[in-house]
Amino acid sequence: MSKEKVYDPFLRFRRISEMWENQLNGLLYKITDNNEFVRLLKVGTESHARYMELLRKNQELMAGVMNIPTKKDVANVAKLSLQTEEKIDILEEQIWNLQDSLGSLNNENSAMFQEMVSIVKQMKNEFQKMAEEITGTQKLKEDFQELRQGLVDIKIIQINLQELRKEIEDIKGIKAELKGISDTFESVKIQGDFQELKQGITEISDIKKELAKLKSLMQKGKTKDKEKELTLTGAGTKDERG
Repeated sequence: MSKEKVYDPFLRFRRISEMWENQLNGLLYKITDNNEFVRLLKVGTESHARYMELLRKNQELMAGVMNIPTKKDVANVAKLSLQTEEKIDILEEQIWNLQDSLGSLNNENSAMFQEMVSIVKQMKNEFQKMAEEITGTQKLKEDFQELRQGLVDIKIIQINLQELRKEIEDIKGIKAELKGISDTFESVKIQGDFQELKQGITEISDIKKELAKLKSLMQKGKTKDKEKELTLTGAGTKDERG
């Protein structure tokens, strides 16, 4: 059973096709090996190229007259569209960069504005301190003027005290003269003079008390002057440091 041949209906068709293929290959080889056939093909291809060129030119002329886009126009439009897309992409990148730079600039400007506000506040506080210091110096000037007036008054009092001392010395001289007066005067007059002298002595004692009070006041004024001079020197050193 295995040695029996299977009938193939396409075997003859295959043999016939192989025979036709061999014959056609030989025929085509003979035709192509001919110089006249090659020349004929060359002339045909050249004429076809000329025909296609004329057809292209005629199409371009007709398209130009009828305002119809040609292949070149479409290609140019495609190139332009690609170029515009590239330019748009570049512009988008530039816009993004500008937005980033503007954001950074806004942040820098806000930081600068905050610094300016803090500087203005510091300057305002410094101006207030300066105004307070100026008012303090004005008060010190007024106190100095008062002290000067007090010193002038003290000098006047000293002059008056000197005059009183002279008068006291005169009274002492009068007392010495009265002691040397003879006992011929009446006792009543002498007693009256002694009473007047006693009154003068009491007045002199009162004047001495007032002088002691004035001296104490002068000492107090001198201590105040020293304290104010110390405060002024301290304020001067602060201003120099500032």
